[in-house]
Amino acid sequence: MKAISRWLDRFCYKHPRFGIPNLMKFIVIGNVLIYFLDMFSNGYASWLFMFHPSAILHGQVWRIITFLFVPVSGYSSSDMFSILWFAMTTLFYYYIGNALERQWGSTRFTVFYFLGAILNLIIGFAFQTSVTMYYVNMSMFFSFATLYPEMQVLLYGILPLKVKWLAWLDAALFLFDIIRYLMLGAWGYALIPVVAILNYFLFFWDDLMNIVHRKTGRMAYQARPQTINFKKAQKEVQQRKGYLHKCAVCGITDADDPNMEFRYCSKCNGYYCYCMKHINDHVHVQ
Repeated sequence: MKAISRWLDRFCYKHPRFGIPNLMKFIVIGNVLIYFLDMFSNGYASWLFMFHPSAILHGQVWRIITFLFVPVSGYSSSDMFSILWFAMTTLFYYYIGNALERQWGSTRFTVFYFLGAILNLIIGFAFQTSVTMYYVNMSMFFSFATLYPEMQVLLYGILPLKVKWLAWLDAALFLFDIIRYLMLGAWGYALIPVVAILNYFLFFWDDLMNIVHRKTGRMAYQARPQTINFKKAQKEVQQRKGYLHKCAVCGITDADDPNMEFRYCSKCNGYYCYCMKHINDHVHVQ
């Protein structure tokens, strides 16, 4: 996984002109055209352009490309709610796709999107099942949440939530769908969300491993006897004196000003604490 991830990084770096600028704009335009064609053909347009292995093998090869533009929300009727839902989901994926392209560059985002599509095609032909870009778009949201976890969005335009919590909901939906398809014996359908997650891991492997290593290192540091003893000593000092830190110059303590930050000088001969006003403005004790 690590080797493939780094090969993709090198490929994107060496081929800056490989990407399709504003890729999501073309995907959205295709989605809108097919959706409106569905409204006048009672869903026939989506059927005509969707991925269907048997139809492709019988000569309808355009489906290999056009399935990218079939709306993932699906056409149900021409009522206002379905139109509004299609508009919201399409605009949302357009927004996060553009955000990823700005962060990654056109080449990396194009490779990410089309690699997800190619993995879908492989599963579709291998298991002779229809596939859509639904899970690729969902994995695109995983990528967005990894880059901007603290960003706040309005769920259904009403409820404010941080992107990282929506990503956990997204992960739960992935897991639910995988388990449901496995219980039904639909192995091909169960693999579609799996390969979408695999695509996400390929592009974020190093980032995720760095996060794991940082958290593991922090947990190991917190569990060290030296750290435990130091924190215990700090707590005892605070309970005995009423404060934990005291500036050796002005005498201010964290009890006097809870917002004040304190540092210990490494150049002083001893364990001397200073407030932020005097950490760089004091005579070193020798």
